[in-house]
Amino acid sequence: MHERHLASYRVFGVTELGCTRVDTGQAHTFYRIESVDWVNVIPVTDDGHVVMVRQFRHGAQKETLEVPGGLVDPGETPAESAARELLEETGYRATSVVPIGTVSPNPALFANRLHSFLATGCVLAGDIVNDHAEETQVELVPVADIDARIVSGEVDHALVLCAFQFWRLRGTP
Repeated sequence: MHERHLASYRVFGVTELGCTRVDTGQAHTFYRIESVDWVNVIPVTDDGHVVMVRQFRHGAQKETLEVPGGLVDPGETPAESAARELLEETGYRATSVVPIGTVSPNPALFANRLHSFLATGCVLAGDIVNDHAEETQVELVPVADIDARIVSGEVDHALVLCAFQFWRLRGTP
């Protein structure tokens, strides 16, 4: 098997893999998307709201409603990244950030992992600090309305849905 790095972009790279089928010995080429691990965080306020983010997503060419999330920066743990993304994208800080689950976002193409967290005791602590490519707006959604937002399709990001399922399986705060 050989690996050849083909391209590198701001948030991912592409690697060509020379592979061989175990059952037939037949050689084939596969392309893997390389990325650092990702995080997302469900931030909950003491009065029962989820701090969510509205933003335009270029891949889908539409505005989405999501929980905060992003890349794990070098030298950070996933929990530190989740707390940082929460503060940057929403201006909210949590008293507690706990892991609720980890998944492979798409093991057919990606080698990285998504780490989901639940953040409780969230309070507004500052301004939103987006990078040059982000524009987020905070929306406080009552916990009781989350399922309806999912069923209606307003919340349709697969990795956000995964985080909400992890939270559901572990119980509410």
